[in-house]
Amino acid sequence: MSQIFILCVEDEPEVLEAVVRDLAPFEPLFTIEATASADEARRVVASVILPAGKLGVVVCDHIMPGEDGVSFLVALQRDPRTAAARKILLTAHAGLEATVEAVNHAGLNHYVAKPWKAEELVAIVRHQLTEFVAAEETNLIPYLGVLEADRLADRIRQAPLPGDE
Repeated sequence: MSQIFILCVEDEPEVLEAVVRDLAPFEPLFTIEATASADEARRVVASVILPAGKLGVVVCDHIMPGEDGVSFLVALQRDPRTAAARKILLTAHAGLEATVEAVNHAGLNHYVAKPWKAEELVAIVRHQLTEFVAAEETNLIPYLGVLEADRLADRIRQAPLPGDE
């Protein structure tokens, strides 16, 4: 079982704290890394996440000092080591042009408008983690209690039995 990370990128400390708090139910199986900028997130991906495991989901604000969130997500999509990560844009200020850029070039998987409801964010992240795990992991059983069990069970049933390959 690979160590899978959730990366939260948000420049407002109170908002970042709220996102991490909302995603705490995933912590038994997934490590949450919180960063305040795209530059900091890039350093954490390179020095913490990739040496230890895989980047599973990124929850990223758009308007931040320095590099904006969409540009950061595009860079993740272009890197073969992070392209498979599920990308969620969580913002109140992404205009149409930035959103189209995220969809067309960052492989955006979901857009969440601020303010969000905690249960909505948890459901979205659960779905995106389920998609990531179903595509990237071979042993899905450890994830059944935290992710979308029906979807993972279907995937397990569809897997070829040893010797059937």
